[in-house]
Amino acid sequence: MTRHPLDRPVWSALANRQRAFSLGDDLVRRLDPAVGPFAAVGADEPESLSRLGALVAEHGPVVLLQRGEIPVPPGTTARLRAAGVQLVLDRLAAVPTTADLVPLGADDVDEMVALARLTEPGPFESRTPELGGFLGIRSEGRLVAMAGERMKPEGHTEVSGVCTHPDHRGRGYAAMLSAAVADRIVARGETPFLHAYAANRAAITLYERLGFVLRTPVEVLALVAS
Repeated sequence: MTRHPLDRPVWSALANRQRAFSLGDDLVRRLDPAVGPFAAVGADEPESLSRLGALVAEHGPVVLLQRGEIPVPPGTTARLRAAGVQLVLDRLAAVPTTADLVPLGADDVDEMVALARLTEPGPFESRTPELGGFLGIRSEGRLVAMAGERMKPEGHTEVSGVCTHPDHRGRGYAAMLSAAVADRIVARGETPFLHAYAANRAAITLYERLGFVLRTPVEVLALVAS
């Protein structure tokens, strides 16, 4: 039975379109630590799990995200295990744009990392923006909201890094930015998808209003070397 590329989106991306950002081999891959902590195995087999444990020991902690329960590889310890959801776009809702959405690039990285560390939208490192184009909103010259792209399995692109400074919430910035990123993905002929913790009802409700629908529950597993 053929597995859907979104069942293991990290593996589907790093073994194919985003291989250049990864370390590993045909059994296990992880993002370069400067890009992000995500890792995956092609199959939950003993040799693959052993290779993953070695990769954690050599390059540092990783985060796995996939459909179904994730086994803990030998030589590692689970730092976090949480339930998540994966949503895919059904039909994008119209979202009024009431602020200027500006492209973010290399000159904006320090501000992007600082905003991500303040708001914790998910793992975000100095080279994370290289995974896909980010858009932002500025207020009085300061970056106060952003969203962009992350994993790119064949035919799909993940909307990620969605965050707003606490002082600027309630203005619809997350919806504007998420919709704009999703619209750009659709224009390329791809399907937008995204992830959220199952307990984050506010985020899930926002994405459902934008036209995303639940595809599958997923599990998130953060690993460190034992």
